[in-house]
Amino acid sequence: MTRKMTRKTGVADRDGAADPVPVGLHAAVRALCAWAWDHKALSAAAVSLALTLVAALLQRHPQIWLSISATTRAPRSGELDGQHYFFRSRSQFDADVAAGGLLEWAEFAGNGYGTPRQPVEQQLAAGRPVLLEIELEGARQVRRSFPSGFQIFLKPPSFEELERRIRGRGTDSEEAISRRLERARVELAAESEFDAVLVNADLQVALAELEQLMGLT
Repeated sequence: MTRKMTRKTGVADRDGAADPVPVGLHAAVRALCAWAWDHKALSAAAVSLALTLVAALLQRHPQIWLSISATTRAPRSGELDGQHYFFRSRSQFDADVAAGGLLEWAEFAGNGYGTPRQPVEQQLAAGRPVLLEIELEGARQVRRSFPSGFQIFLKPPSFEELERRIRGRGTDSEEAISRRLERARVELAAESEFDAVLVNADLQVALAELEQLMGLT
């Protein structure tokens, strides 16, 4: 059942993931897709806005399976195949794309990143809720490849607050900040594509309402 709603919720921003999100590091929106037993999807505004909420959700609900991405890049020190990523050769990755074996995929810095379909479907078939962390364009692809998802858009309280968080990191050049903010305007304008919108204000409120939307309470 599709519901359109706006919620005021909250998450502290920890912008800057250890690995690039597909499409680009400058992206201001990190998209998540979360399927529970009735297939729900979540998309989040502000790259790390999602990370904090996801971490809290997984801590409270360890039964949730966090989807593992496939990539063509070489493993880094300490990374394990099937735990951090599914490491694929370029030919394997391209074959998965051609066969529809990825729910979404993109290129970043010469490497392919994507979400394998089979592990997601296996976990769902076993009755386990699945959380898929992607960016906005990935969410749009998933909407086509997995149309039963209920999609939720998580965004900061305002564009000004998002800019304050980005500038507060103190690690980006003015040019990089401008690119992030330009991308953010585009991505925030996409909220109408989603079935529900969560506006962040408080982490615990955000967590409780996300649990409700995912049918975890």
